[in-house]
Amino acid sequence: MRVIPTDPEIRALHRAHAPSPESFEVVFTHCEIVWAIAEQLLARCPEELDADLVRAGCLLHDIGVYRLHGAPYVRHGVLGHELLAEAGLPEPIRRFASCHTGVGLRRADIVAQDLPIPLGDYVAETGEEALVMYADKFHTKSDPPRFLSAATFAARIARFGADKVDLFDAMRLRFGEPDLTPLSDRYGHPVV
Repeated sequence: MRVIPTDPEIRALHRAHAPSPESFEVVFTHCEIVWAIAEQLLARCPEELDADLVRAGCLLHDIGVYRLHGAPYVRHGVLGHELLAEAGLPEPIRRFASCHTGVGLRRADIVAQDLPIPLGDYVAETGEEALVMYADKFHTKSDPPRFLSAATFAARIARFGADKVDLFDAMRLRFGEPDLTPLSDRYGHPVV
């Protein structure tokens, strides 16, 4: 039986691993925003997706950021997978952490970019994983945090190759584009 953690359990896990209240605030708020984006897209998604699984995936996908301690940012996904394994969460939950970076990382990407993560394919395999990955592209934890339009994200990902833009465009066709204006107003983060 699959176990999906509750919101209080997820919040407690974030609090237990955040190195500071400020870090908790940045990461957990981002995760809540990604859930708000995914929830909006889920409401009009023609696919039958497990909303509880998407919620948990959104709220946990970036938990590995707390373990970076100066390591390259690209490691946060595998670190999150490890953290969630140590917490006893099942593989379908752990995969949201390791399989949300960019539009997916393949073994060839890791080799070509000499990325400091174990060789493997870190790509969305389910609709739920794809939706979490996609929703994450519309908000950044940068200082200051911002919402990203689809055009802005596509321009950013283009530096990794036209195939990455094509993958993002396929997700955009599959899930549609979120309305970022109400979220921008709510959180005070601009849309760029």
